[in-house]
Amino acid sequence: MARPVPIEKVRNIGIIAHIDAGKTTVTERILFYSGRTYKIGEVDEGTAVMDWMAQERERGITITAAATTCEWLGYMVNIVDTPGHVDFTVEVERSLRVLDGGIVVLDAVAGVQPQSETVWHQADRYHVPRISFVNKMDRVGADFWRTVKMIRDRLVARPLPLQIPLGVEEKYLGVIDLVKEVVWVFPVDKDEKPVKVPLPERYGEGRNGWPEEFLTALVEADALAAGASEMIIGSLEEAKTRREELVEAVAELDDQLLISYLEGRHIPATEMDKAIRRATLANVVTPVLCGSALRNRGIRPLLDAVIDYLPAPVDVPPIEGVHPKTGETIQRHAADDEPFAALAFKIVADPYVGRLAYFRVYSGKVGQGMAVYNSNRGQRERVGRLLRMHAQRREDIQETYAGAIVAAVGLKNTFTGDTLCDKSHPILLEAIKFPEPVISVALEPRTKEDQDRMSETLGRLSEEDPTFRTRYDPETGQTIISGMGELHLEIVVDRMMREYQVQAKVGKPEVAYKETITCPAKAEGRFIRQTGGHGQYGVVELEVAPRERGTGFQFVDKIIGGDIPREFIPAVERGVREALETGVVANYPVIDVEVTLVDGGYHPVDSSEPAFRMAGSMAVRQALSHAKPILLEPIMETEVTTPEQFFGDVLGDINARRGHVTMVDQRGHMRLIRALVPLAETFGYATELRSLTQGRATYTMEFDHYQEVPPSVAEALLGRVRGYVRR
Repeated sequence: MARPVPIEKVRNIGIIAHIDAGKTTVTERILFYSGRTYKIGEVDEGTAVMDWMAQERERGITITAAATTCEWLGYMVNIVDTPGHVDFTVEVERSLRVLDGGIVVLDAVAGVQPQSETVWHQADRYHVPRISFVNKMDRVGADFWRTVKMIRDRLVARPLPLQIPLGVEEKYLGVIDLVKEVVWVFPVDKDEKPVKVPLPERYGEGRNGWPEEFLTALVEADALAAGASEMIIGSLEEAKTRREELVEAVAELDDQLLISYLEGRHIPATEMDKAIRRATLANVVTPVLCGSALRNRGIRPLLDAVIDYLPAPVDVPPIEGVHPKTGETIQRHAADDEPFAALAFKIVADPYVGRLAYFRVYSGKVGQGMAVYNSNRGQRERVGRLLRMHAQRREDIQETYAGAIVAAVGLKNTFTGDTLCDKSHPILLEAIKFPEPVISVALEPRTKEDQDRMSETLGRLSEEDPTFRTRYDPETGQTIISGMGELHLEIVVDRMMREYQVQAKVGKPEVAYKETITCPAKAEGRFIRQTGGHGQYGVVELEVAPRERGTGFQFVDKIIGGDIPREFIPAVERGVREALETGVVANYPVIDVEVTLVDGGYHPVDSSEPAFRMAGSMAVRQALSHAKPILLEPIMETEVTTPEQFFGDVLGDINARRGHVTMVDQRGHMRLIRALVPLAETFGYATELRSLTQGRATYTMEFDHYQEVPPSVAEALLGRVRGYVRR
């Protein structure tokens, strides 16, 4: 089977943004105009192709990243539409890990919002070139240039406006392309095609000064209402100035263009495109376009920009990995004749075909029925079926090539972040890192039948979502599930009940507190059992010390000589890790601690791995109790946008929740408050905010850091925990 298109004509892009900026609406228009769908899906009507889950259609939000493929001008574009809600940030993280480029959708009214910043920094981390699309230009309060300024100020980026709007708000008529020097005029009827005409070089007062072609386009767009002529003339005059600024900005970045610019020559669109592409691929600039996806305006130029400025797989640096055994650094280039290497980035339990593993092919090719090697697990896997996905719909393919994003059936032991490769040329790619859960709820099955199926169902759901964790609490007999937020866990429980028919009682959300220590300490653990015959003997001496917040756990081995045989040291580390799962203050996990193994003793006959594991566990628990342990609570960065008249009430409520206000800003007639608020104080905040502001305020919330619990709160919390344990 031949490759569908040359690898230079492949684009792997993600649509990323803050919630409700219009990502899915943009994706639906891309699919329609590229011919992938015959009808435009609408998020508000629950008909969006990419929002295929029942929960997504009911709530009007994207919950899971959906992949699809379309064609434009002979190019194959693989698209991943990602969620905007912070609770589902894992979907953005794993998608950006395998994508080559991105479209960042921004709201022309709200500008750069909190989750926009989050996804932007995620893209920075993976060095993903991107273009920005300023959406909702037809809305009241839309401001293209304010959004451009926010990209520069809040994202610390270098925006490069390639278009300017022709009109704004209800007079938004189209876009002026500064590179190709054309005007796109969009008709009132959404189903009519836009008219593209050259940017007029001459215009005078009123209609008589415009070229006939341009005047006809405006008439067809019903764009000559009262007062429109002056607005259009203003936009055309601005376009001349902005074009000069664009040429100057690009010339500063590109030596090839600088010569033409200094010679005073008119720079054609082809030269400009090449220079902008080079700067975008180098992550020096971010091209900025604008439109209104809901009104079908600006989508065709956006697709052209994807082809012109975002990278093909061959334009990004070769993927790097290590040899699983030797640790030697290895590179794989995006070519079909290289050894096969791919990264599994998403696992889905499909009700029709079974377990699906999505993966990105970085090099080589693979076909149905072929054997691949999972270098993380050290196991061979067989690819049963290969599928090209279109949201939840599937298309069988026989073979896939470098640069492709596909799904496979039959990879039973492959999980998120695993590397698939050719066994004769093994490679281990960098795994995907995921944030820790911050909120938990307790589940109790309603019936014995539900109990039997619940653990299996939760296991499947945790396979799909690495930020979802589940554990059994033997003290209470409850199953504890943990996730990134209230909405995250609400969706998981809804899926469990709806898709898997497992009914359960759900407890109130609980904060995922942590414990840490504030000073160094030292302790000895002795596990010695003599019962006649073969006994147990393990002596371990440990030191514990606090680490910087967010740096996690580190185990250091300082055993010199033969105080503890080398084969027993991994058992000590296992015992330490097990003990850190339940701290000494209130049985919460211990984080940000360094444990150093400094001394010990063994018996030539009675020593064993279980003995040293127990000794390590005993030593670290004793050391923790002497190291002034404290409780930590998750702190959420909260941003509230409220009308001016409710500002005082909202601010007072934040202060009452132990919030620390970090910024107050004015956005038109709205006030913006950014604050750090303990997660424990945020439950039910959505309802309270609606009540305070007559439902007119909005807010976003995302995890920021862990911080020590104040003594008064810690005392009340410990009293509650101990009272619960006594009962």
